[in-house]
Amino acid sequence: MAGVGLAGDRYANQAGSWPDSDESRDLTLVEAEAIEYLAAEHGIELAPGETRRNLTTRGVDLDSLIGKQFRIGDVIARGTERCEPCTHLVALTGKPVLKPLVHRGGLRADLLSSGLIRVGDAIELVEQPSDVAGVK
Repeated sequence: MAGVGLAGDRYANQAGSWPDSDESRDLTLVEAEAIEYLAAEHGIELAPGETRRNLTTRGVDLDSLIGKQFRIGDVIARGTERCEPCTHLVALTGKPVLKPLVHRGGLRADLLSSGLIRVGDAIELVEQPSDVAGVK
């Protein structure tokens, strides 16, 4: 839901850890490769959903989406900032993920349109007017 978040998500329901924060919490994403790195390099396994991110991606450099608009399924989103791991995640999982996931914790994004996101939907950059040749 544009400007709200994913239907049923704790932040969309204003029940998250920091529901009054100005940080973008509409959508959070994490790279599957970061979760695999955590297991391979640090021996820390995270079950699906244990990262507390809404979507897990593969083959997408999430940092490259900061400040850009992108489409997932029917939805247009804008990457706003890294979603760094926090001590709350450590407390919930009981796993020392804070240091190994610094700069690998994912991406926060604002939802600019409402629609459906489905498993397997590609993430594609959306051309913005300033990206068009000749427009400044």
